Amino acid sequence: MFVRSDQRNEFWAPLLEKAYAKLHGSYEVMRGGHMNEAFVDFTGGVGEVLYLRRDTPGLFSALRHALAKESLVGATALSDRGEYRTEDGLVKGHAYSVTGTYKVSLGFTKVRLLRLRNPWGRVEWTGAWSDSCPRWDALPAECRDTLLVKKEDGEFWMGLEDFVRCFNTVQVCSLSPEVLGPSPAGGGWHIHTFQGRWVRGFNSGGSQPGNETFWTNPQFRLTLLEPDEEEDDDEEGPWGGWGAAGAWGPARGGRIPKCTVLLSLIQRNRRRLRAQGLTYLTVGFHVFQIPEELLGLWDSPRSRALLPGLLRADRSPFCARRDVSRRCRLRPGHYLVVPSAARAGDEADFTLRVFSERRHTAVEIDDVISADLHALLVPYVPLELGLEQLFQELAGEEEALSAPQLQTLLSIALEPARSHARTPREIGLRTCEQLLRCFGNGQSLTLYHFQQLWGHLLEWQATFDKFDEDASGTMNSYELRLALNAAGFHLNNQLTQALTSRYRDSRLQVDFERFVSCAAQLTCIFRHCSRQLEGGEGVVCLTRRQHLRPEAKSRRDPLRLCPARGAGALARSGGSERRRGSQPARSGFWLQCPPAGRCWPRGSLHLSALCSPHPDAGMATAPFSRRLHDLALGAWQEWVPG
Repeated sequence: MFVRSDQRNEFWAPLLEKAYAKLHGSYEVMRGGHMNEAFVDFTGGVGEVLYLRRDTPGLFSALRHALAKESLVGATALSDRGEYRTEDGLVKGHAYSVTGTYKVSLGFTKVRLLRLRNPWGRVEWTGAWSDSCPRWDALPAECRDTLLVKKEDGEFWMGLEDFVRCFNTVQVCSLSPEVLGPSPAGGGWHIHTFQGRWVRGFNSGGSQPGNETFWTNPQFRLTLLEPDEEEDDDEEGPWGGWGAAGAWGPARGGRIPKCTVLLSLIQRNRRRLRAQGLTYLTVGFHVFQIPEELLGLWDSPRSRALLPGLLRADRSPFCARRDVSRRCRLRPGHYLVVPSAARAGDEADFTLRVFSERRHTAVEIDDVISADLHALLVPYVPLELGLEQLFQELAGEEEALSAPQLQTLLSIALEPARSHARTPREIGLRTCEQLLRCFGNGQSLTLYHFQQLWGHLLEWQATFDKFDEDASGTMNSYELRLALNAAGFHLNNQLTQALTSRYRDSRLQVDFERFVSCAAQLTCIFRHCSRQLEGGEGVVCLTRRQHLRPEAKSRRDPLRLCPARGAGALARSGGSERRRGSQPARSGFWLQCPPAGRCWPRGSLHLSALCSPHPDAGMATAPFSRRLHDLALGAWQEWVPG
């Protein structure tokens, strides 16, 4: 459709084009676009776009540094009426490759030349420094023979001034270390890659730092360790300095030590949605500097309240392109990168990549899955006499409440709270059935267990009221994470996203019943697991039956702590014993305890994701966050250990 070879026996390019079309869904969605999209897709590199002006500083140095690192460089002469050939041999609306740079001396003048190639393999530039230009005769024969090839092959030289006059954009694709190989000519790149998604009502908070939902956007902490090396060329680059240009501070030529870091934000799988009438979202990112005194607080999303007070160090343009990149020149230190869509609520998959010429570290700001002890311990709250009498009347001779009776009791007991809310805080029958499973025996609830439940309900109600500032009976789904934190539950991004999608309504609101259901489910999970941990080091294996019905444990179906010490360590699951090295049941999950003599922060029960075989027990394990995710949604999903 778009590419073919002049040689009849060369056919790999159309086959590759067909595979590319299948990847995107059709040939039609491939029509039009930016050169860097193909650069990035076929190399895995990271693209940048520079819009040329007549006074673009340091362009020649930038291109020389890029080519030295074996980056792909292209140039485009924009056109508003398709491709057409100009009098000097260039094709407007067409993409050219930049393949080389060279400085030549013409008398007392230094001339900067660029070598370009027309991918057609023909139609060349006919202006100054073209193949037939007489200026070549003024150069030494050795230099002329090295540079000049008089052949209609699509490759030609032109001066930098003519290049800036005739072309509008330069697109650079810096290759990753995997593509460059072990020892690229100009030095390698250090790279970190993160995959993410903006989800409406959870972490799609818009691009305005002053917006109340901006803090919910994904956040990544970047630490720049080493400034760039000093070089002889002091020419400032078009991105505020390319490579080492302008790197050093007052101790070396009066400059401030800085680090070159290239940030790339890509919208994944968006082009194939053209058939549905969707286009690229307007996206970009902010870079904030984290002061040393706040660094210790920036370990989890709970510190996001500090975001409005941070100093913005840089930002990318926000534009509707697949790949938005920016080359930043930052002092060594700690930074926060916040990628976002321009509009709050826009949903898309994204990839954030961090390239630097010197060492750096980059991590996603996330929380560990844990629960504070106060969220698991039963708060002792003596029942009021009237509430206890009402329980006895509803329970009758059974001395235990069924789900409908519990619903009736809670509707009366929560009446004072409803009087202060604009909407009634009803607890539905399905939620009452869930409370029986979490706090009772699954079928009924005794007075003792109701007292435990009532203590939790009062705490959850106080937490909910704190985030229901307008007394509407609902909280914004963006605040569910903060509310769960206040209730003592600290969850990672993946699990919080799943819970938000599960418990929000179509208006992105979470009412009191949904919040109670979520908190009760988490309490049930953490309490059930903590009962099996008596301290020390080990893992716990849950069968599917134990996973779904915590109250179903019996002596014939034990759930035991497995220290896994020694070659004969046994794991007990569903009444069957398995020796070291055996595979766990397909329906179970692993929970890791802190090592002996240690505890997790905040005196919490710590549930970690185990993605590799357990070092002691030799058992294949699966990510715990996925298991907790499934359980939190109230549905078991089969999984393969490993």
